[in-house]
Amino acid sequence: MAYENVKVPAGGAKISIQDGKLNVPNNPIIPYVEGDGTGRDIWRASVRVLDAAVEKAYGGKRQIHWMEVYAGEKSFKMFQSWLPEETNEAFREFLVGIKGPLTTPIGGGIRSLNVALRKNLDLYVCQRPVRWYQGVPSPVRHPEYVDMVIFRENTEDIYTGIEFAYGTEENKKFKQLFKEAFPKEYAKMRFPDTAGLGIKPVSVEGTERLVRAAIQWSLDNHRRSVNFVHKGNIMKFTEGAFKDWGYALAKREFRAQIVTERETWILGNKEGNANLSVEDNAKMIDPGFDMMSPAQQGEIKAEVEEALKLWDTHGEGKWKKMLLIKDSIADVSLQFTIIRPRDYDVIATLNLNGDYLSDALAAQVGGIGIAPGANINYVTGHAIFEATHGTAPKYADLDKVNPGSVILSGEMMLRYMGWGEAADLIVKGMEGAIAAKTVTYDFARLMDGATEIKCSEFGDAIIKHMA
Repeated sequence: MAYENVKVPAGGAKISIQDGKLNVPNNPIIPYVEGDGTGRDIWRASVRVLDAAVEKAYGGKRQIHWMEVYAGEKSFKMFQSWLPEETNEAFREFLVGIKGPLTTPIGGGIRSLNVALRKNLDLYVCQRPVRWYQGVPSPVRHPEYVDMVIFRENTEDIYTGIEFAYGTEENKKFKQLFKEAFPKEYAKMRFPDTAGLGIKPVSVEGTERLVRAAIQWSLDNHRRSVNFVHKGNIMKFTEGAFKDWGYALAKREFRAQIVTERETWILGNKEGNANLSVEDNAKMIDPGFDMMSPAQQGEIKAEVEEALKLWDTHGEGKWKKMLLIKDSIADVSLQFTIIRPRDYDVIATLNLNGDYLSDALAAQVGGIGIAPGANINYVTGHAIFEATHGTAPKYADLDKVNPGSVILSGEMMLRYMGWGEAADLIVKGMEGAIAAKTVTYDFARLMDGATEIKCSEFGDAIIKHMA
């Protein structure tokens, strides 16, 4: 399309997608938003690191052609629009982009620019890798055990923003309709007259595409397991359904490559005792079997029989080489990712759970200042890689803050583009700079013997340690 305020680099070419596979030219055009507040300092450091990694990896044969697009405060000051349609179109046309932190507009309209971009491009996966870099200060004893990737559903759950504020006509009308149509459910509200209300949609389609992406990515990247994190014991028809639909898709589309946790118990029991009866196997996987009703016992035995049909493809230890599919309750997961982090690898979860988990895990490995993130549509190929932290306006233009979140988001972007050699150099440079204790103030104040350096100097240190 023809752009009015965006300047398309003359020497670059578009990334495209065909049959689900990205086609990345050696001179790709990448739209970027520098970000508000500290985003300006961070972007200047980050873009130098990304360019240096590409140059060192490919000796000048590949080069990113950066194209600035606008959102946030800078956009509002220039065009009186927080999110110009040109920006949406640029991300849509050029497929892959990156952005710094953005201010949330004040005074209504757009609730969140980040959420608006995700919705406009249907970026249904929020992908957040969490790992520790040696030397980064951490509040936990073994941060080196943390190596997880979160696949957070990005378009549903309470983040759809369907809410009815207490005291409004909309609230009164909705409650009246609710009361008339569903009197029993209405009666469950303790204080209905003063309640604000929200709706939590969780769909089959939304669940399946998130789970499909998580499993396929795990197989492609040789991960050990995918864990469905949910609160299905309480929200049975939303979060519980997410779990059930996830298992169903895994078995239907990836049967030869996956095994569920309960299937491993059943197959393992038979491997330990070839003559074990179906009923005895059922008792071993569910200790409460004898206290169940006949119908419940029948369900457990049917589950055992179904799993034993996999014997030829999964039995005799074959399942041990397959991707493990399991699930856990959200509150238990928040505890166990701290005390038993090695039990978690790839996590697929709903929007709110993913929000909590992402930041809680980031705290174990240095905080969100160094946590990367991406919002991706694995069908269309559209992806925006982004800072996971805020704008920190009091530090704006002081060349002070840690640029790690955007730099490592850029590392994710390069890997997504298939430029793994450049991505590896960024990881090497980050590890080297931190190991040398040449770090920004957020790390320096927590590390013995550290040298505090500026945001821009941290970028220089990363480039130096790529060699």
